[in-house]
Amino acid sequence: MRSSRTYLAVAALLIAVSMGLSGCVYRMTVQQGNFLDPKQVSQLQTGMTRAQVRFLLGTPVLPDAFDKDRWDYLYYLKIGRLKGPDQRRLSVFFADDKVARVENIGVATTPPSVASAEPPVSGAGAQAVAAPAVVPPDAAPGPASPPSDQR
Repeated sequence: MRSSRTYLAVAALLIAVSMGLSGCVYRMTVQQGNFLDPKQVSQLQTGMTRAQVRFLLGTPVLPDAFDKDRWDYLYYLKIGRLKGPDQRRLSVFFADDKVARVENIGVATTPPSVASAEPPVSGAGAQAVAAPAVVPPDAAPGPASPPSDQR
């Protein structure tokens, strides 16, 4: 009688542990497409040639097979399973091999400012003082990198 109770207790424990672990599945970060630097996107202007756009933004991931006068720069980032994906699209339309118009959906055109990350100072007689930015003389601006997976 005792061995059957022990067997049932062990079986129940194994079932409970396996059910608890089934929700702990790792979801890999999925990043696809062109990550566009806001500084580069802000430099895009109508009248630029295809070569200038390719030099500035790179080669589009999705060349349109039916419309040679449209370049689509797509970006997709999915982190985990609970947060929704980050989707962006920049479409560049050409006329006579020059940029005619740009359609921007979700791509930033200005980089986030450092000052906006500081909490506001409040209270009686409080003054906001901006600290000067210290940049080492040997630091050179590098290429933009996609956002990292923060866990």
